[in-house]
Amino acid sequence: MAQQRWVRLSAEKPTSTVCLLGTELSLDVSGSAPVGATSFDVWGTAGVNLYIVHKGETLKIPSCVPRWPLETNIEAIISMDTPSSRVNSDKVRISYYKDNGKGSMAQAVLHLTCVEISLDVDTSRSGTVNRKAKNKRTWTWGPEGKGAILLVNCDRDYLSGKEMDNQDKKVESYADLKDMSLMILTTCGPEGIFDEYQLVLHVSASDHDRVGVFHAKGGKKLFQYKHILGSGKLSYVVEQDGFQEKNFYVEGLSFPDVDFSGLVSFHITLLENPSEGLPDVPIFNDTVVFRMAPWIMTPNTLQPISVYICSIKSNADFVAAVSKLAVKAGCKLIICPQQENRGDRWIQDEMEFGYVQAPQKGFPVVFDSPRNGLLKDFPFKGVLGPDFGYVKREPANKKTVSSLDSFGNLEVSPPVTVRGQQYPLGRILIGSYFPSSQGNSMVQVVRDFLYAQKVQQPVELYSDWLVVGHVDEFLTFVPAPDRKGFRLLLASPTACYKLLKQKEQEGHGDAVMFEGVKKSKEISIRKILSDQTLRNTNHYYQKCIDWNRDILKEELGLTEEDIIDLPQLFKRSTTSSKAVAYFPDLVNMLVLGKYLGIPKPFGPIIHDQCCLEEEVRRLLEPLGLSCTFIDDFETYHENLGEVHCGTNVRRKPFSFKWWNVIP
Repeated sequence: MAQQRWVRLSAEKPTSTVCLLGTELSLDVSGSAPVGATSFDVWGTAGVNLYIVHKGETLKIPSCVPRWPLETNIEAIISMDTPSSRVNSDKVRISYYKDNGKGSMAQAVLHLTCVEISLDVDTSRSGTVNRKAKNKRTWTWGPEGKGAILLVNCDRDYLSGKEMDNQDKKVESYADLKDMSLMILTTCGPEGIFDEYQLVLHVSASDHDRVGVFHAKGGKKLFQYKHILGSGKLSYVVEQDGFQEKNFYVEGLSFPDVDFSGLVSFHITLLENPSEGLPDVPIFNDTVVFRMAPWIMTPNTLQPISVYICSIKSNADFVAAVSKLAVKAGCKLIICPQQENRGDRWIQDEMEFGYVQAPQKGFPVVFDSPRNGLLKDFPFKGVLGPDFGYVKREPANKKTVSSLDSFGNLEVSPPVTVRGQQYPLGRILIGSYFPSSQGNSMVQVVRDFLYAQKVQQPVELYSDWLVVGHVDEFLTFVPAPDRKGFRLLLASPTACYKLLKQKEQEGHGDAVMFEGVKKSKEISIRKILSDQTLRNTNHYYQKCIDWNRDILKEELGLTEEDIIDLPQLFKRSTTSSKAVAYFPDLVNMLVLGKYLGIPKPFGPIIHDQCCLEEEVRRLLEPLGLSCTFIDDFETYHENLGEVHCGTNVRRKPFSFKWWNVIP
């Protein structure tokens, strides 16, 4: 239904107004009728479409009815198809009659000027602004959905800048413009019409700090892009220097969050000034809606682009091993040097890589954790840059931050379908405490942020049974050529005891673990199996993993065929009942396509082969995966972390467009 405006007429003097292209004017026929009038007729110039709505029926004039009864439920509707060439060039006249009188008692005359005003954006998500699109006021999800998209302009394209691009009120580079969405205002009509009218572009008070708008004021110089809306600026009077298109560039300032749905509306309003000294009156409004692009995580199944690692005094061999693996996988290796990491090796915990995407542009965005270790400056100083964004969430009370807020406790599954509900971008996995007890959980501001992105609905797992408390200590995903395109790998004490028992029965009970490892006492398979305290604690830890196994099967739509149990033992911490890895944690691996960098477990050597390594190869190599075992014992394992904890990976975005999700 076309936008409609009520217009009052007068039989005493002509009335003038504008008729906006694509809208309708509903004429107040009864209000201007003289006393005693019983009927009326309507006439208009050639450029005016006239309709009568009577008793639910709409008739176009001229019709076979010469006069219409003057009743309260009758309407006269007008519209126009083309902008006027002159002010007041078109006219509508209503003549009033008494009973069957031949001559009119009075006439109400309306002078019309048709003007086109349209605020347009990329509602079709094609990368091109759609002119005169319908349903611009709404935003819908899915392949058939409509509505424009806005990027949070959180990178830093201006090389000498000290802030993110969404923290200033300037266009510092032409690259900065490419991160913004185009919004076009089209006006068409006769000169002089805006002597009595004003056009105002405005944004809701609740959204002014979510967006920034720049007006391209006719030239190509950067200083000609004027900041007009956002950061406290709610409205902007559009100067009318001749009817033409006016380009506005819109940038996002805030990601969706607990207090922000991600939807932002812009309005262009035509104001009439009826008389001096009185406020202007709105007579037309056009509205467009943007949705802020969410931050999206990338799972292990996506192609790796670059691997990040910290170089510290004691890990040269580890860096060399990861470097060789990156070369095999065709990845770039980015090393954070000692002077930047200050001895903090846990680069997985400090940040998580994701991306943002709009039809016209996308770029990676690093999510900086509230952990704030010695690496805390690296995401902002070492990663943020041209076409590389940055986002962070921190609680007001920094004392509430725990180990569970490190991003080893933040993972994402590959795409899954659960009971008919598709998650084409996977589901985020975060660790928390057991439902029936109180313990640590990820801080609320981070959890709120993750839930607000909508497109990767989080799943909460139980990880507080571990000393460090990270989900990457007991699970990971690897690509696979069949079934769902991946396998979930879970750490399994049961699988480990089964393997060791098998080796003992085969006559290898005296084979020892940790052979050749400094500062670690060798121990035979037989002694491990006879340690009842170790067995009892691992029985408990297996129950914790099984609780998560059930959640993962339910929330990711998995079956047992989608899961591989990797042998793993845990031991009780010397300071608590919580668990740490007994030997290097095999699931805490680096996944680079088919190339896996797995912590070297230093398991019992049987027939010149580590039986744990042999078992892992048996389980994973049939999937086309290549297993490389990396010695991280002294530099990572003894510090309660492994290969995955000491590395980080930026991956290619999904080919699937997030706006096609149906949440």
